[in-house]
Amino acid sequence: MTSKWNYLPLTTEEQKLETDLAKEFASCPPISELLVQRGITSVEEAEKFFHPSLKDMHDPFLMPDMDKAVNRLNQAMGSKEKIMVYGDYDVDGTTSVALVYKYLLNFYSNIEYYIPTRYDDGYGISMRSIDYAAERNVKLIIILDCGIKAIDEIKYAKEKGIDFIICDHHVPDDELPDAVAILNPKLENSPYPCPHLSGCGVGYKLMQAFAISNGLPFTELEALLDLVAVSIAADIVPMVDENRIMTYHGLKRLNSNPNLGLRAIMKICQLHNREITISDVIFKIGPRINASGRMQCGSEAVNLLVAREIGDAYEKAEAIDQYNKDRKELDKQITEEANAILEDRGEINSNKKSIVIYNKDWHKGIIGIVASRLTELYYKPAVVLTLTNGLATGSSRSVQGFDVYRAIDSVRDLLENFGGHTYAVGLSLKEENIPEFARRFEEYVANNIQPNQLRPQLDIDTYLSFADITPEFVSTLKKFNPFGPGNNKPVFCTRGVLDFGTSKLVGRQFEHIKLELVDNSSGKVINGIAFNMAEHFEYIHSGKPFDICYTIEENKHHNATSSLQLFVKEIRVSKT
Repeated sequence: MTSKWNYLPLTTEEQKLETDLAKEFASCPPISELLVQRGITSVEEAEKFFHPSLKDMHDPFLMPDMDKAVNRLNQAMGSKEKIMVYGDYDVDGTTSVALVYKYLLNFYSNIEYYIPTRYDDGYGISMRSIDYAAERNVKLIIILDCGIKAIDEIKYAKEKGIDFIICDHHVPDDELPDAVAILNPKLENSPYPCPHLSGCGVGYKLMQAFAISNGLPFTELEALLDLVAVSIAADIVPMVDENRIMTYHGLKRLNSNPNLGLRAIMKICQLHNREITISDVIFKIGPRINASGRMQCGSEAVNLLVAREIGDAYEKAEAIDQYNKDRKELDKQITEEANAILEDRGEINSNKKSIVIYNKDWHKGIIGIVASRLTELYYKPAVVLTLTNGLATGSSRSVQGFDVYRAIDSVRDLLENFGGHTYAVGLSLKEENIPEFARRFEEYVANNIQPNQLRPQLDIDTYLSFADITPEFVSTLKKFNPFGPGNNKPVFCTRGVLDFGTSKLVGRQFEHIKLELVDNSSGKVINGIAFNMAEHFEYIHSGKPFDICYTIEENKHHNATSSLQLFVKEIRVSKT
């Protein structure tokens, strides 16, 4: 599906700010425009943006209930109570558990961790897991990346003498569980300045507050920021404020002295001899950690992340890598089956604004990925369901700008449970409710989605000529890292480019184009890659001008020179 290309020029007020900043960046003018787009209005703010400092982290005690959480944790340790660190089975949950467990283990030994399984426990806290904790004589559970809706489960735990500290970042309901403390930056009227922490980020703030209350230096805690960086990248939370600070320093740790488990994954991914970026975390490291919870049990991912011997870590990483290979096969198979069902139902080219699809035999651990695939392919909010323990259980994904959490919330009377974010929600319902759910979900989406949300949008940050792409510009552009929502990698557009005469088709099926391009601004030849765009090759090879949207990538291997290329997102015929 062809995207709509959007460019939003700076307002008059922003242009004035840009003019002032341009004096500082006179040798590469586009930089000042990129900064103003990100709300940066002065040279001082630009310096803080380019050099994120841990000194600018917020006081953890600004988060409601933090004092209660720390007091209960100190009490448990002082009384030698058994503590359980409990978390979700995805990347955010497993990194959260690994971080809190590893840090507290420095000071306290009567502690263990628990990761629920998708099939035996389901999402979040289960009665089964509470019974297990009671059998183990656990008195305090620190739950991470889930728990904000576990009202009945926490009531049950309280009856068994188990207290809970909830560290969550999902959207809460009006009624909250009766926990000792609820740490969630999304709580209504919360004064905490950064509402978009990952679950692991909330866990980090608890450990930060624990360190402050006990007069401990932050050195050992900051050594765990690589885990926070992985959680932030994988959970796709906004890369702003504290998230950007923690990711910046977490990436530095990944590139210098990473967690042994992460180091083992990096070796398996063949990342150990190059600079690790956010893209590497999203597309290589994160999926392997996730595969453990999708295919078997997320506790295996925690076992890897808390490994103390490199040999043990490599062995565990190899097992998780195999899970990821198996996951890819299932992902491909189920996506093909889902597309066949939609084709049989005549929905491929229909006017429906949403997708709801159910197959009782699909693997529960894969349906979230399949929902993402369908959303990307048809550009509609999608819900994919399978049967688990007598309930239709599933995941939903959304398109840019549409809040699928509100859509799911509008039919909550049909659901047994649900929770999540703006763009991703997990849910469960009775099988007989699926037809009515599908009807009402479609009705809500059709009445609330905007026409432009049903077509991919490609937002252009600024227009460049090839003469603008100087070594100084590329060097300054690197300082915009780390990228993510709220600080997306800049997308540039150059109009009227030409094939230098040496572009060629590459790939096993010659589906990609390796580009060598020029424009009329200089004699500079710029290399680029256009994946899965072979249909444009004949036009490009004809020598006629065309427009490209792209990001600028720099491939830098350790102890080697860097190479620059354009990662072409879309190509279209020049209008002039």
